[in-house]
Parts: sequence; C-alpha cells; structure tokens
Amino acid sequence: MVSGLVPRLTTVSSRATPDTSPAATTTPARRVAWASMVGTSLESFDFYLFAYFSAFFVGPLFFDPLGPIGATSVAFLTIAVAFVVRPIGAILFGYMGDRLGRRATLLWTIGIMGVATGLIGMLPTYAQAGWLGAVLLILLRIVQGLSLGGEWGGSILIATEHSGPVKRAFYAAIPQLGSPVGSILSAVVFIVMTVALPAEQLAEWGWRIPFLLALPLLAVSLYLRLTISETPVFQGVVAEGRRDRIPFVTMFAKRPAAMAIAIGAALLGIGSYSLMNTYTVNYGVERLGFSFQDLLIATTIGGLLQLITIPLFGAWASRIGSAKVVMWGALGTLLITFPMYYLLQSATFPILVGTMIVGGILPTMAWAALGGLMNDLFPDNFRYSALSFAYALAATISGFVPYVTFELGTATGFVWWHPGIILAVMSAVTLVSAWLAARRRPEPELASAPETASAAV
Repeated sequence: MVSGLVPRLTTVSSRATPDTSPAATTTPARRVAWASMVGTSLESFDFYLFAYFSAFFVGPLFFDPLGPIGATSVAFLTIAVAFVVRPIGAILFGYMGDRLGRRATLLWTIGIMGVATGLIGMLPTYAQAGWLGAVLLILLRIVQGLSLGGEWGGSILIATEHSGPVKRAFYAAIPQLGSPVGSILSAVVFIVMTVALPAEQLAEWGWRIPFLLALPLLAVSLYLRLTISETPVFQGVVAEGRRDRIPFVTMFAKRPAAMAIAIGAALLGIGSYSLMNTYTVNYGVERLGFSFQDLLIATTIGGLLQLITIPLFGAWASRIGSAKVVMWGALGTLLITFPMYYLLQSATFPILVGTMIVGGILPTMAWAALGGLMNDLFPDNFRYSALSFAYALAATISGFVPYVTFELGTATGFVWWHPGIILAVMSAVTLVSAWLAARRRPEPELASAPETASAAV
C-alpha cells in the first residue's frame, strides 16, 4: 500500500513547487477563505431572512385562511420544505463538485440562491392573488433548498483545499463566519424596517425590501467567486485520473460509518441556529412577552460575538483537533440547556441577551470546527458529495426543529422546558458523533497541497 502511494505523492509534488516567501505562504489561502465566507454570508442572509419572515409574516400574508395556529404551523413548514430537498441538491451539486470542480459548482449554487430569494420579494400575497402566492413561495423554497444542498460543502472545500494541513482546521472555520454575518445582516435589516416603517406598511409592502436586497449582494458574491481559482487538490485528482464516476454511491460503499458520524456531528451546529433564530423568536414574542425588536437586538449581539469566537475556535481546532472542539461544544450546550430556558422565563432584556450569548457560544464551538471534522472523514475524490450530503441530511432534520418544538410546546402547554428537550437531544447526538470522530484517523491527502499551491497553480 505504501509503495503504491509514493508515485502519486511524488507526481503531485513535482507539479507544484511552492514559493517559500511569506506572502505566497499566507495570502492565497486567506483570500480564498474570505471570498468563500462572503458567499456563505449571502446564503445565510437568505436563510435567516426567511426564518425571521416566516416567524411573523408568512402565515398572515400567504396562509391567512388557515387561522392563527394553522398559519403559524404551515409557516414553519415552509422552512422545512427547503430542508427536505437539500439532500437532492447535495447529490446533484456534489456530483458536479467532484466531477466538474469546486469553483464552477459554487458559482451555480450562489446564483440560484440569490435569484430565488429576490423573486420571493416579488410574490403576490393571498389578498392579491389567492393561493397562487403560496404555491410560488413553496416552489421558490424548493429551489433555495436545492441550492443550499451544494453550497456548504463546496465553501468548506474551496477554503481547506487551498490550505496546508497545519492551518486547515482554521481555514475550515472561516466560511462558518457566514452564518453570524448573515444573521446580523438579516436582523439589522428587519430592525431598521421595524423602526422606519409602521406595522401596517411593513406588512403591506415593506417585507419585500429585504428579499430584493439579495440581488445586489448576489452580484458581489459572484464577482468574488469568479476571482478565485480551482483548488489544487481537485486539480490533482483530475491530473491523476481519480475522479469517481458515481461519488454518491461510492461514499456509502466505502465510508458508511463516517457518513453516520458526519450527520450526527452536524446536527447541533445547524439545529441550534434553527431553534434559536426561528422558534425562540416566535416563542419569545408570543409566550414570554418580549418585543420583536428586543429579540432581534439580542440575536444581533450574539452574532457579533460569534465574529470573534468562530476564528478563535478555529485556531483552537488547529491545536487540539476539530473533533475535540465539536465535542466540547456539544457537552457544554448539553449542560446549560435547561438552566438557560428556565432563566428565560423571567422575560427581562438582560437575561435575554445573556441567554443568546451563552446559548450561542457553546453551540458555536460545534459549528466552528464542523468543517474541519468532516473534511478529515473523507478522501478527496468524493469529498464534495460526502460533505454536502451529510450536512444536507443533518440540515433536513434540523429544518423540522421549529415545527417539532412548536408541536411539543402545544402538547405540553408550552411548559418552560419544552425547547430544552429538543436542544438537549441534538447536543447528545453531536457529542457522541464527535467522540467517535476523534477516535478516527484523518484521511490521507493523496493530492494535498501546501498553502502556497494556489499561487503555484
């Protein structure tokens, strides 16, 4: 086995002899990682935008005949429908990413997401066109879900495959900054809208403006992604003729246990955002007496803090390993879950902000190191498909978190601990998965490249 690998490693090394200057060592990988983060920021902006939108506007605007409870329930299901189709998008774009390249695939995913989000801002409401708007909304959510299925895995790979093994875990955390950036942008937009417009105008036409903002943001994201090159790792896979013909089948045939671990490890990082930024916003207003603006401000403060903690957790993952950071984040979240929701019942703004900060930092550990953990689980020739599908399946499960939590709350009379049950289950699953990942040896890089390889290519 070892002797069979030597020619491949030698071939790769002879193709790209790196420049040893400091600029060549750091600049390309950083530029690619930040360009990737801008794209994931747009994706997250679109996701959180619809999350806030669904919590208050989807029901009355598109499903009003169903009544308050029915409209709210269906509104949360419109979030879930995009998650249901994400595995299909992961299969489609995972195939493209492993066969055609990481960069080209990411241009498709970001373009589809941006256009679909802009079109939501042009939809007719139930009062204007009956059920037509609701049908078109669901169709656009399906299109968004397909795009999301291929975005995250490609963003992680475009960053990590331009970096060397020493800093790979750190660069894997940089695209994760897109989530708090998107959350901050969407929350700020809604805060400005609620301050600048009366509630009647916001419900009548103001809600369209945030969705239309996705179009100029799309132009910026496309420009940045056009300026980066294909990853040296994928170029090595192509040069060595190692592209898999059907990567979706191969990943289950060769790495079934790794797929299960990756899905479980991703559950808390995705599901906690879905719980906190969607269900908790609605729950805080409807049941605990907070104002919508207070919740958006608290969410924004938590997001601003994540801009600092995510790179720090990424640097920590470079020192102790990504799987261990995910494990500590899951354990910490499990321990603070029920005390956090108990204190939230007091309905004071300082406790709300504290809850968003503490309840955000610990799941953020699991989120920041997730890309590095999953990158180490799979070989490069079907890595795009594996990362995309595992993440998409975890996201599909997470997409039902607001709905399941709402139904659990209805069944228990909205007792204070009902959201804690959901968060504790997700934390436990991720804790076990991260522990199993920490016990596995990282996959060898047959076509690995140092951080200067992008300059050499």
